[in-house]
Amino acid sequence: MLLKKEGFPQEDEFVLCTVTNIQYHSVFVQLDEYGKTGLIHISEISPGRIRNIRDFVTEGKKVVCKILQVNSEKGHIDLSLRRVNEAQKREKLNQVKKEQLAEKIIENIAKARGESVIALYQKISEKLLQKFPSLFDAFEKVSTGAVDLSDVLDKKIAKEIADVVKARIKPTEVKIKGDIALTTYSENGIGLVKEMLGKVEEQGAVVKYKGAGTYHVEITAKDYKSAEKMLKKITDHIHAFAEKNKMTAQFARQEE
Repeated sequence: MLLKKEGFPQEDEFVLCTVTNIQYHSVFVQLDEYGKTGLIHISEISPGRIRNIRDFVTEGKKVVCKILQVNSEKGHIDLSLRRVNEAQKREKLNQVKKEQLAEKIIENIAKARGESVIALYQKISEKLLQKFPSLFDAFEKVSTGAVDLSDVLDKKIAKEIADVVKARIKPTEVKIKGDIALTTYSENGIGLVKEMLGKVEEQGAVVKYKGAGTYHVEITAKDYKSAEKMLKKITDHIHAFAEKNKMTAQFARQEE
């Protein structure tokens, strides 16, 4: 990665590391984004008893770790491997993958210009990272037309970036899925269920019948924040409607 963050990571931050040295009771890693060395104690490798650390890590392996403690004065960084779940690992690796795509875009532009990749990267990132959390975040907003980089960068470079970005980065969508189990003993039960689910669909969700009073709900949005907001609105409606009409309703979210 071309990205090199300044200073030290924050506690509880997730970082991508490369295993550099394995000892009997500890593992040394290089924090890829910070260019610093950290240590994982054997107790933070995996739950349970560990007979051989090499059953879990090998030199050169990329791992996602959680920052436990940082002593900037001594330069010590303690990390954990076992405290990272699969969802957190996927999210971090996805962030890294996106940032690598942004770096590749800059690399292609630099080659087309006959310029140094590092020099162009530093020139662009120095300005964009003052306004955006990452290069990919800036480029993704360019791809949707929400941002014009000519307000920040030289107009010629901004246009070159926009042309490549719109060809390489497509606006993303996120999905949240779950099942609603409905029970009613009302004479107009079918009508009540149809009315409830009709309101759910009006709010943008897709509803499909699964059987035995269970309905599959799928929400699509441009980002998780919007999807979560939409989900809350829908589940609040479901529970309010069920309570008003003496129904039981349970929503079970499906994890990806």
